[in-house]
Formats: sequence, structure tokens, C-alpha cells
Amino acid sequence: MRVWVVVAASVVLAGFPLVWFAPLFSLKIDLRFWADATEFSVVSTLQTLWRTDPALALLVSFLALFAPVLKVTGIILIEAGLLVARVKPGLEILGRLAMADVFLIALAVAMIKGLEGGTLTIRWGFWAFAGLVLASVLLGWLCRPVQEPARNA
Repeated sequence: MRVWVVVAASVVLAGFPLVWFAPLFSLKIDLRFWADATEFSVVSTLQTLWRTDPALALLVSFLALFAPVLKVTGIILIEAGLLVARVKPGLEILGRLAMADVFLIALAVAMIKGLEGGTLTIRWGFWAFAGLVLASVLLGWLCRPVQEPARNA
């Protein structure tokens, strides 16, 4: 077991719930009746989606919440010897799905920035969320099974 991988993955795993509530971006629309900026987080966006589009909310919930957590938990279990390494391809797929969520957020930000009459400010939560997802991808890459050297018989 490589302890540093387990520790790093545990830090990433603990960071996910924190960034789900962190502000991803704030939006201020230049209208007389909308004076304050509105902040959006993963959780606040999901709350809105569950009220308006449950199917999309289910997809985004899986991509933003479950896929990254399952992947990092799998890495910890593999490194601790509690899960067979055969599940590694499935964990890589989960990592790619988690990256899809970051892409969806970036796409939404790009679309909103293109609108006239308002300002959108990227907040620290976006960078923290993207960083944690990228760290989980890196951990998945580092969690390759160690190859035994070939023996000459």
C-alpha cells in the first residue's frame, strides 16, 4: 500500500463536500429590480434543477456528487488492498464522467458571459472544484498497479 496515495485521495475526498457549497460564480444582471449579485454553487444549482428539471438534476447530481466520490473511494480501497484492481477501468470511466460536470459548468459560464447586460464573476469554488476533479484524475493515473519485474528463467 502506498500511504501517500491513500492520504492524498482522502484529502481530495474530504474536499468534495466543501466545494459543493462553495460559490462557483456570481451573476449580476443590470436591471433596476435586480440590484444584488446572485451566487451559484453546485448545491444551489442542483436545488433549482430538482424543482425545474428532475431528469437533468439527476444527471448533474451523478456527475457532480456521486461519480467523483465513488472514483476516489475506489482508489483508496484499491491502494488499501480492500478492492481488486480489476475495477480500475470502471473508476477511470467515473473520473471521465466527473470531468464532464466541470465541462458543463464551464459551458454554462461561457454562455452566460456572452449575454449582454450583466457581469459574471468566477469565484474560488469553481477553481477548487475543478482542481479536486483534476486531482482525482491524477490520483487515478498514479494508482496503476505496480508491475512485477520479469524473471529470466
